[in-house]
Amino acid sequence: MITNPTVYMLIGVPGSGKSTFVAKQKRDFNFVYVSSDYFVEKFAQKMGKTYDEVFKEVAPRAMRLMNRRIQTARRNKRNIVWDQTNVSAKSRAKKLTQLPEYRKVAIYFATPPEDVLAERLASRTGKAIPDFVMKSMKDNMEYPTRDEGFDEILTADNF
Repeated sequence: MITNPTVYMLIGVPGSGKSTFVAKQKRDFNFVYVSSDYFVEKFAQKMGKTYDEVFKEVAPRAMRLMNRRIQTARRNKRNIVWDQTNVSAKSRAKKLTQLPEYRKVAIYFATPPEDVLAERLASRTGKAIPDFVMKSMKDNMEYPTRDEGFDEILTADNF
C-alpha cells in the first residue's frame, strides 16, 4: 500500500522550541526541512552580518527559496517539516492548500512562561523580535483543529 507523504506543521511563537525540536529530531527522521528563517540565516552568514541586519533585504528571496523547496519536496513525494510560527488558522490554511495530497500533522508548541520566553529570545544573538510583534503573535495564536484539515494534532510534549 502506498501512503501519502506527511507534512508536519510546527505551530508556536518564536522561542517556543520549534527549531530546537527539529534539531533534536533531524537525525531520526527522513524529511525536507522548510523554513524561511533557514535561508535568512544562511544569507546573513554569507554576508558576515546578523539576521536582523539582512532580514528586510533578503526576506522576499528567502520566501521564494522556501516555496521552491516545498514544491520540490512535493514533486518528490517527500515528508516535510514546516518550521514557521503558523500562529493563525488563516495562515495555516493558505500553506496547507499547497499540499492537498499530504497527510497533515500539526505539532503545537505552547507559549512558555514569560520569564522563560524572555530568556530564550534574549539568547538569540542578532535576531531580535520587537515587543509589539511578539504581542501580536501571542494574541493571534490559535490552537490547531481538525476543521482546518489536520489529520492529527500533537503537542510538542508528546515527543
